[in-house]
Amino acid sequence: MDNTLKKLPPKPVNYKTRTIHWLIAIASIVIIIWSFTGMDFSGIKATAGQIAGAIISGIFHPDWSYVWNGSGEDLISQLWETLCIAFLGTFISAVISLPFAFWAANTKHKKWYASRSGKLVLAVIRSFPEIVLALMFIKAVGPGSAAGVFALGFHSVGMLAKLFSEAIENLEIGANEAVIAAGGSKWNIVMFSTMPNLMPALISNTLYRFDVSVRSASILGLVGAGGIGYPLIIALQYRQWNRVGIILLGIVIMVILIDWISGWIRKKLV
Repeated sequence: MDNTLKKLPPKPVNYKTRTIHWLIAIASIVIIIWSFTGMDFSGIKATAGQIAGAIISGIFHPDWSYVWNGSGEDLISQLWETLCIAFLGTFISAVISLPFAFWAANTKHKKWYASRSGKLVLAVIRSFPEIVLALMFIKAVGPGSAAGVFALGFHSVGMLAKLFSEAIENLEIGANEAVIAAGGSKWNIVMFSTMPNLMPALISNTLYRFDVSVRSASILGLVGAGGIGYPLIIALQYRQWNRVGIILLGIVIMVILIDWISGWIRKKLV
């Protein structure tokens, strides 16, 4: 048996595939080098080490009096507002994303241009950065948490609907055919076949998006869209490093807890 294997001819070399791989590698290296040449980097400032040391010192010596003082401007209150912004923004986007997902999903029962138009709309929505959306909604509804909720909700539609549409495209059609064979209508197919099979992906993607929204909500406060970002930028501007330290610790703890809870929920429901 071993002698037979030794006599097998070597596998022919596919020069076309090898050439394509080399061209892709060379193009990637060229793009990376070109990207670095486009950066305007003037070096690290002399005060960078001092500021970094002050922030680290603030983390190890946080301002514990800021954790809770009942004023509504303390750390717990601001983190709770950040969490509420992320939750409402994700909830709104999950509801709105579902019809967009069916529009963008490419199934065999739909014309190609219908799904392409849906994907184009979602791409346009995703192209707006959350900070820009927050500034736009601040002009529309005023500064505060409402602007943050609308900004996160609008931006999340583009990503959630894309993930939902891909989940719809990957669904097995066997259950749909069973409902059709039993005389079910299109509404019956959606309610008794598509949605039950789609629900695990919807829950998993929504929880993942909520994790991302918690981090994004912490940043939107920098422009006045509510949440913990506003007191953080104020503390940085006034060099209140102990206050910066306790805020950063609060954000880290909140993100870890949300990540653990969402992971536990995914294991239970998905």
